[in-house]
Amino acid sequence: MQMLRPVRNSIRLANRLGTAVVLLTMAGVFSAMVPGNDAISFAKNPGTTGNAKEIDVAMSRVFPALVRIFVVFQEPSNGRMRRLEAAGSGAIISPDGYVVTNHHVAGNATRIVLNLANHEEVDATLVGTDAMADISVLKIDQSSRKDPNAPLPVAEWGNSDELRVGDVVLAMGSPGALSQSVTEGIISNTAMILPRFGGGFELDGENVGMVVRWLAHDAVIFHGNSGGPLVNLKGEIIGINEIGLASLGGAIPSNLARSVVEQIIKDGHVNRSWLGLDSQPRLKGDRRTGGALVAGVIKGSPADQAGLKAGDLITTYNQQTVNVAIAEDIPIFNQLQLATPVGAKVAVVYQRDGQEHQTELTTIARHRAVGLPQEIKGWGITGRDITRMMAQEAQWEDTKGVYVDTVRRGGPVAEAKLPLKSEDVILKVNGKAVADVDELRKLSAELSEGKTQRVPVIVNFRRGTQQLAALVKIGEDPPEDKPNRARKPWPAMATQVLTADLAEAMGIKGKKGVRVTEIFARQSAEAAGVKVGDVIVALDDVPVEASQPEDVDLFDTLVRRYRVGTDCELSIIRDGKPSKLSMKLDTAPQLIENAKRLTNVDFEFAARDLAFDDRNRLKLEDAMQGVLIENVEEAGWASLGGLSPKDVLMSIDDKPTATVDQLKEILEDARKNKARHLTFFTRRGVHTFFLEVEPDWK
Repeated sequence: MQMLRPVRNSIRLANRLGTAVVLLTMAGVFSAMVPGNDAISFAKNPGTTGNAKEIDVAMSRVFPALVRIFVVFQEPSNGRMRRLEAAGSGAIISPDGYVVTNHHVAGNATRIVLNLANHEEVDATLVGTDAMADISVLKIDQSSRKDPNAPLPVAEWGNSDELRVGDVVLAMGSPGALSQSVTEGIISNTAMILPRFGGGFELDGENVGMVVRWLAHDAVIFHGNSGGPLVNLKGEIIGINEIGLASLGGAIPSNLARSVVEQIIKDGHVNRSWLGLDSQPRLKGDRRTGGALVAGVIKGSPADQAGLKAGDLITTYNQQTVNVAIAEDIPIFNQLQLATPVGAKVAVVYQRDGQEHQTELTTIARHRAVGLPQEIKGWGITGRDITRMMAQEAQWEDTKGVYVDTVRRGGPVAEAKLPLKSEDVILKVNGKAVADVDELRKLSAELSEGKTQRVPVIVNFRRGTQQLAALVKIGEDPPEDKPNRARKPWPAMATQVLTADLAEAMGIKGKKGVRVTEIFARQSAEAAGVKVGDVIVALDDVPVEASQPEDVDLFDTLVRRYRVGTDCELSIIRDGKPSKLSMKLDTAPQLIENAKRLTNVDFEFAARDLAFDDRNRLKLEDAMQGVLIENVEEAGWASLGGLSPKDVLMSIDDKPTATVDQLKEILEDARKNKARHLTFFTRRGVHTFFLEVEPDWK
């Protein structure tokens, strides 16, 4: 996967003692680029290991089914769910448009776009995802294709158990979020695990190495190859590329990936059993030739209820012989346990104190490791429902409450009397127990209904072993209403102070006043004949006593003492000669600080009506109407569409946005109708752009 925005903080990777395990998240150089649907040729080069004809066949069977994946996803940060962009690879695996890729590419996606090998750009939906195996399944939206009835190319699965060290493989995908590519190499290891000194590899709380033994290979893969297929010379998918470890690539074996994909297509998720059992290889001094050492048992778990204890040696599980001699054997034993049907009764044979014993345990369902992060705006936090695994790890009695994930600086929770922090658990609000995020939102809405100010509530929460209470004022701050200032006359020109040095240089030593630096077009100063370079020394015979830099506002102050519409006389010096001009003082145009403003929380940007200074600075014609974009929240819908501060937004879907009132109406209508696509027409400098903004209203 290639990240187009900051790297996701939900991914944890090992990086110790010089060993770096990386997801393919940055752009890099790639080889054997083959664009789109063009004719494929792959010439035999010195040093390649496969037969040219075999490689051609393999490429012809898989290349047409490759897809380039662009996603928008969300992650919690500073009390907000920030939208980010990423890119990766995948392959079409069925005629009805199912696509396989990595969980870390698309598992948390809210918007998915695919580029097919024939250059089509199509929409896709997330069918289901599995963080533990790092596999996601997408489905192409056939209605978004140019020809919905056109057949799709399909790549076939191969049998990863047939692979041997030295077999030739081809890594295919879209490195750097660019067009499809292929690299060639050999299988280096069919059961690669992470070094024990390298830490772990977690995705959304799941330890991927718990079930995955990677196919190590030296076919060069680059950032953006994540989710792309590893292919044998028969043109079959025998792995899904995922990680890089030193100079090796790591692919999820196809047999594991395929079983996960088939379950997701069938049920939308993977059903796994949980035993509450931790195992490890037999100790070095243990002379026995089989079994898995029980490292620990979770209290109250099925393994605990069956009487298993740390130190037991499991030799048979569900009538299958167990042999965990080295760390590479652990994922296989874990797969055996996790694949047991939920609710099944399993016979376990184990050894304890030299005696063989048998017991029976009943499996229960294994749920998500951690709850999904969700934004709770009225609190200024992101929170999660508490899963059974979270409660067990923290040794909480139950799963009730809302886990505080991140806190927004300056938000209600951060400004509370006794601010809440990440990892706190909200238990009660105003004495009412809170079971989960939905309940907290519902209770907050009831407390805030009809209120225009923040509402103070008493929050009971858990921090470590303590039960604390805090006063939190929940709700959004009301928008500031800036009163308009009284309209005053203005000079319709820009000036600078005539300092003593400048006066002497201009040959008018001893004079005081202001020098005209700019004449605003089609305004009263231009009509009066004032020109750039004129020096104004008096207004209606009242001297303009400006001679120091701090006198910069003196002339404007003199003008504002008049009434709008008054005729005044300017005493000027032009080219060293005194002269007088008559000028009518018009009303000052709208100032920037008085311009009407709008902040839209859905699209996450702020805009205001254009002020005179904006038009003058940006050199906008009078006929050009629009609103000025003041701020764009990073990774919001508008930002992802390309909107930037200082843009002038002129229309949305051909509807003019001459004022923020018009803009507000258009955006409210988009919200009401859950608009899927909007076209913003903007001006940026001397250029204009059409920006495609694609909201996700989930």
